[in-house]
Amino acid sequence: MSALRSRLRRVPLHAAAGATIVVCLFPVYWMVATAFRPNRDIQSADPRLLPRTWTLDHFRTAVGTDGFGVFWRNSVLVTLGAVLLALVVALGASYAVARMRWRGRRAFVLMVFIAQMAPWEALIIPIYIISRDTGMLDRLPTLTLIYFMMTLPFTIVVLRGFIAAIPAELEEAAQVDGCTRAGAFRHIAFPLLAPGLMATSLFGYITAWNEFTYANFLIIKHQDSRTLPVWLSSFQNVFGTDWGATMAASTLFALPALAVFLLLQRHVTTGFAAGAVKG
Repeated sequence: MSALRSRLRRVPLHAAAGATIVVCLFPVYWMVATAFRPNRDIQSADPRLLPRTWTLDHFRTAVGTDGFGVFWRNSVLVTLGAVLLALVVALGASYAVARMRWRGRRAFVLMVFIAQMAPWEALIIPIYIISRDTGMLDRLPTLTLIYFMMTLPFTIVVLRGFIAAIPAELEEAAQVDGCTRAGAFRHIAFPLLAPGLMATSLFGYITAWNEFTYANFLIIKHQDSRTLPVWLSSFQNVFGTDWGATMAASTLFALPALAVFLLLQRHVTTGFAAGAVKG
């Protein structure tokens, strides 16, 4: 009887969870379904959940758009560069904050949190002026550095929590056995940081991969230096929006992020939870 009551009490929770999943996933489903619908069915007065007929014409249009391969390459280079830079710099900074005692350490941590809370949209004009005066407009390295700065504070915070959760005695024992401080970290602490590295990599990847404002604002003259989010806006013209091609392009754009998430999802929950509450 008690088991039945317990199950009945969970019904509203399960119903709420199911409704939340449907609300969150339905736009994604509609995007993918629209990508496979013929043009005559997209704006039909009687839309259906499943397309009446299926077509790949919209994907051919998206892939055949001028610059698709170039923009794809630019997004990959910028995203990977920003994520790798953030991991390397944050690994050293988080280790220094978690393991060492030095003057200004608390102020440094406070500044990291402030940087994490800062709205990056408010910095567009200062960054544009600096990029213009230093000759860095219309260049992919500029976007890489901006995305690196966006993801760095979060990466430091999460990795700091992971390093602080690893007993320092393990590294000290390795140093007693002859390892240097760097060797002890590489052989003892670094392998234990895999969940944190995966979680921060996913966050950095999604942030850099999806960013539109800076990519559209700082790449003005050199169209070949633009990224995929800007490429998506190319399906809107004076005749309106090609919704089929736009949805097909959006589906292609979302596939890499989905693949990365599926590869890293086992470590994501552990990474975010451990990095957020420890240290």
